[in-house]
Amino acid sequence: MPSFTAQVFQNEYLPERDGTVDAVVTVTAGEDVTPAATEAVEILILDRSGSMNEEGGAKIRAAREAACAAIDQLRDDVWFAVLGGNTTTELVYPDLSEGLARSSRVTREQAQRRIKRVQAEEGTAIGGWLLTAGGLFAQRPAAIHHAILLTDGKNQHESAQDLDAALARCAGVFQCDCRGLGADWNVAELRRIASTLLGSVDIIPHPSQMEQEFRSLIEAAMQKGVAAVSLRLWAPQGSKVEFVKQVSPNIEDLTGKAVPVNALTGDVPLGSWSAGESRDYHVQVTIPPGNVGDERLAARVMLMLGDQQVSAGLVKAIWTDDERLSTRINREVAHYTGQAELAEAIADGLAAHEAGDERTATVRLGRAVQLAHESGNDDTVQLLRQVVDVDDAESGTVRLKPNVDKLTAMTLDTRSTRTVRVNKGS
Repeated sequence: MPSFTAQVFQNEYLPERDGTVDAVVTVTAGEDVTPAATEAVEILILDRSGSMNEEGGAKIRAAREAACAAIDQLRDDVWFAVLGGNTTTELVYPDLSEGLARSSRVTREQAQRRIKRVQAEEGTAIGGWLLTAGGLFAQRPAAIHHAILLTDGKNQHESAQDLDAALARCAGVFQCDCRGLGADWNVAELRRIASTLLGSVDIIPHPSQMEQEFRSLIEAAMQKGVAAVSLRLWAPQGSKVEFVKQVSPNIEDLTGKAVPVNALTGDVPLGSWSAGESRDYHVQVTIPPGNVGDERLAARVMLMLGDQQVSAGLVKAIWTDDERLSTRINREVAHYTGQAELAEAIADGLAAHEAGDERTATVRLGRAVQLAHESGNDDTVQLLRQVVDVDDAESGTVRLKPNVDKLTAMTLDTRSTRTVRVNKGS
């Protein structure tokens, strides 16, 4: 069985009458997590709505080229399909009677010839695209399931209820990395799709950048070696797991995805993993407050591969009247609490800017600059500098730039939840 480790980082000490316990759980996959013997299914979902004909057809041409490049990256024997989506969903490759094709030099070339004939027309109904993909994935239930979804627009040709229903049916069936092309799609909408399907969301500002992005996504997908990984959390009677959030490599609230095992235990799905991959999760538990000197197990953390436990850790609570102990914030917890505040400050600042509230936008984006600077999140600092002029990063003193184009704001919004890793070696 592939090896995994789960390490717990926390300050165990609480002041009297306090019942909130925070911990960061670092999950790391071993080097023996390899894709060689793992069945996989990859599906490309390409927007072929009429708006993809804009820019003189550059969008749809780039999408075709990117899809062909992605097909080149597939390992032999990986099952795959290509979908074209507008108001309906077309199975571009293979034929409908086959459903999925097995990757080989011959099938990859066949798929590329079909992709080059894809035309753009009509509207956008993403829920239907997802349902079609879910049906194809169901043909290989034991495989690692991954999709890439590309769109350049909003989900305007089906109801919000239709998309909600599709997401509910697809959750847990496959992971989906979502990419928005240009500036006419909705960040919140695509982020919700990616979040529900345990994938990532990002912007592709220009068609010329699409091919490299697709290559990178497929390269990462082809390294995945384990699919059914979950974090099993047990909390004693009278205690409650308040939240579970992935905090590295990006912030993602997983609390609502927990599946009950019994009255005291829940499984939080963590998606698929590749060799050496490591992620951090912030777990908060509330427990009945104790007296000075009391010790209590706040939670048990178990890492599961299917039904098999492969690693475990404990979240503890010790009550003390020593303020030096009880007020010390564990640096892993402190770091990721700051990263979460950073993402919130960016979201608040961009929303205020869009609403014309320049004062609030300046304050919140200034706080974002301060937090990004303190944590060493240099990529986010650079993105923020495209929206504000920074007078003093340490104090968060900034001035809004007079003209911020939509692409710049959307890029900052999309990438606001990316975090930097806490340096556990320092």
